[in-house]
Amino acid sequence: MDPFGDDTPVYVISVAAQLSGLHPQTLRTYDRMGLVSPGRTPGRGRRYSMRDIVMLREIQRLSQEEGINLSGIKHILELQRDNVRLREELGKAHAALEELANELESTRSVAARLAQQRRHGEQGGTPGSDLVPIRHTSVVVWHERDRD
Repeated sequence: MDPFGDDTPVYVISVAAQLSGLHPQTLRTYDRMGLVSPGRTPGRGRRYSMRDIVMLREIQRLSQEEGINLSGIKHILELQRDNVRLREELGKAHAALEELANELESTRSVAARLAQQRRHGEQGGTPGSDLVPIRHTSVVVWHERDRD
């Protein structure tokens, strides 16, 4: 779930200003600085989402309560966005690593079975069977197939 709220741009600037407790001109300034970038209508009117409203409130909090200037706030927001993006990439990398580990385990299992068959002088396992690789969601799974 998104911690910043809904991304649907629906609020005109006057409503966004009321909901955030800021002046409309402040919202325009934040937009020009790239702190909050609302959606646009075909006529170029700004439309703010609930996520934007929450972000505007956070900018106000950082400025008023923490004493951070707008340049510092912009840097903080960029770092937060980078952090979210990197966490997503890390999650994908972990999933790929798990997939590769499963594939490696499957391959090792097949290699061990083949080595065991070789030690016992067997050519292809049980008579009439063969090992056939089958790929499921990019993970190789080996199955024995009966030869006809």
